[in-house]
Amino acid sequence: MEVLENGTQIKYQIINRGFYIVLASDIGLTVIWDRKTYFVIQLESQFMGEVCGLCGNFDGNGENDFTTRSGLVVSSPLEFANSWKGDSSCSDVDKLVDACEEAHHRDHWAKMKCNIINGDTFKDCHSKVEPTPFYENCVKDTCACDTGGDCECFCSAVAAYAQACNEADVLISWRTPEICPVFCDYYNNHGDCLWHYHPGTPDTYLTCSNYFLHVPKLEGKL
Repeated sequence: MEVLENGTQIKYQIINRGFYIVLASDIGLTVIWDRKTYFVIQLESQFMGEVCGLCGNFDGNGENDFTTRSGLVVSSPLEFANSWKGDSSCSDVDKLVDACEEAHHRDHWAKMKCNIINGDTFKDCHSKVEPTPFYENCVKDTCACDTGGDCECFCSAVAAYAQACNEADVLISWRTPEICPVFCDYYNNHGDCLWHYHPGTPDTYLTCSNYFLHVPKLEGKL
């Protein structure tokens, strides 16, 4: 249980589901984290239009998500983001950096790797979930990871599209020994693994708590 400054008590539970840690509360807020770079906040419908900040206002209109702390709708992502600084003593960000321009040597590699999203592997999902924004985000993230964790950024970006496909009821088994592998299933004899990979946790994988009724299928181990 978490007690807020105003005395409000919020009950919550934390579970491991697939590759993810899921925190679900009794107020209709759920947080999903892959322990790496993928992070999702989900709200139930009673919060529509009742929130604000860097994640938008959840009113179903993406055109006004860039609303500043003072309530102004702006077009500049920098102006929007700077307005929500947690510490006013921090200097404003004054330049958007294109990671692929900054790291030319990674640009071609990132585009080649991320093209898995546009290719045959995910073809069954393309009509359900538009791949272009996920591909573009994958390229940016993969270019940005220029020291260590290179594959982690790429894998998390592709996993984000796979998760969107899961939520559209299209399960894609996209991992291989060469692409973001899950070693247990590939390199052990049948029956040797304590767990097995699944592209989306099945509906039968439930808990006793009502907190988790709205958690989507999540990629990972069973």
